[in-house]
Amino acid sequence: MSKGRISVVTGGASGIGAACVRELAASGNLVAVVDRDIAKAQAVAAEIGGKAYAADVGNETDVEACAAAIERECGPVEVLVNSAGIIQVPVRPHDLPMSSWDDVVRVDQRGTYVACVAFARQMIARKHGIIVNIASIAGMRSMPLHAYAPAKAAVIAITECLAAEWGPSGIRVNAVSPGYTLTPALKNAIDRGERDVSALAANAALRRLVDPAEIGRVVAFLASDAASAMTGANVPVDCGWLVATSWNSYGGLREANG
Repeated sequence: MSKGRISVVTGGASGIGAACVRELAASGNLVAVVDRDIAKAQAVAAEIGGKAYAADVGNETDVEACAAAIERECGPVEVLVNSAGIIQVPVRPHDLPMSSWDDVVRVDQRGTYVACVAFARQMIARKHGIIVNIASIAGMRSMPLHAYAPAKAAVIAITECLAAEWGPSGIRVNAVSPGYTLTPALKNAIDRGERDVSALAANAALRRLVDPAEIGRVVAFLASDAASAMTGANVPVDCGWLVATSWNSYGGLREANG
């Protein structure tokens, strides 16, 4: 990866976002950590020698001001990783408050689009930029996540639309769709009894969950010159969950060979 790039990670204070921050920093990037929780963002930024900024990605005025501040204080942003997002409890539609639905769509879908537009302004002017959006396998399959799954499906569609729109301006836009990843949010859901970790692992071909660092490494690859011909792609990083779940119709995955 080219050294000295200025990269921005939204939702960079924890989970997958923090893993992306660490991987990009390890590749020599100066990373701006953007999060609503400025204290946590500052802690992660201090760890990697970066800078922290507070922003609510669902608020376009907030994000535009943040983008301008980073450009002014750090320099031209070459890489944007949109990892800011919130999850939901897997309940029936009639038990899902519309306020919760609105919150998920506002952050996960709207926030991704708002950040893309805000940071792409200068990328377009410079005819160069790289955007990686964190989607989800939930956006690729039917799930009892009636706000989160549609929002993440929208992130994949946003990625494809913007890749075509901005490709002629030298901007690459790709997505990564994590599978079940051992983030603090998932760990808390497991602790509350809302997720069965053994069931999650059993439904993946590799029989385990994803580590956040594994997502970060794929994001770092997509942000590197090694992926210079990739745009509009959605890369699942799911330990083989997508390829394995349909085998449940045939009794589930077979035991290991040999």
